[in-house]
Amino acid sequence: MTCCEGWTACNGFSLLVLLLLGVTLNVIPLIVNLVDEDQFFKNPISCFEWWFPGIIGAGVMAIPATTMSLAARKRACCNSKTGMFLSSLLNAITVIGAAYCLLVSIQALAEGPLICNSQSNTTSSCEFSLKNLTASYYESFDLQWFFEDSCVSRMDSNNPSITNTTASNWRVYNLHFNSIENKYRIIHFSVFLGLLLVGILEMLFGLSQIIIGFLGCLCGGVSKRRSQIV
Repeated sequence: MTCCEGWTACNGFSLLVLLLLGVTLNVIPLIVNLVDEDQFFKNPISCFEWWFPGIIGAGVMAIPATTMSLAARKRACCNSKTGMFLSSLLNAITVIGAAYCLLVSIQALAEGPLICNSQSNTTSSCEFSLKNLTASYYESFDLQWFFEDSCVSRMDSNNPSITNTTASNWRVYNLHFNSIENKYRIIHFSVFLGLLLVGILEMLFGLSQIIIGFLGCLCGGVSKRRSQIV
């Protein structure tokens, strides 16, 4: 196994681990929603798990490159210039999927769970569009919804109809660790922080494999010419 094939195989195992981790993290809030409500789409934790950043972005879109990279261990697909070049192309798909996972995770962390932003707390308040995906939240990015004692105050400012008495009752109730608000906030923060890291790592591994793939094409050509000379 050449150095290029060795690095490709290492990338394959790393992508496989990240792929499984991304899918697992994405499924967690869906399972919690199903267990709590006995059905999907009713009182979800947030809109963003339904964009499937871990299942599609970090998962499905990373499968071709992962399969190709793991094949390098057996010298079945990546032991030629064509195989290394194909590996680079497939990793471009991985980078796109990782970028998608990254963008969704950033927006999810910026907005917080539905309980902090929507009185209805249903997917009917979710707007699924590419315009929302590419919207910029970086100027107002903060995690106050997670670090404050309660994020209900943000909902109060958006919904004047909610009385101060109701808000105070919410605050007293949410001081407990086992409150619905705290549970959703912790799950939302943990899941999308994990997906953010998965997206970053997958992007780095994908970009490195693209570079290694092109280097493998050059190395393959040089070694072939040397063998012909010998």
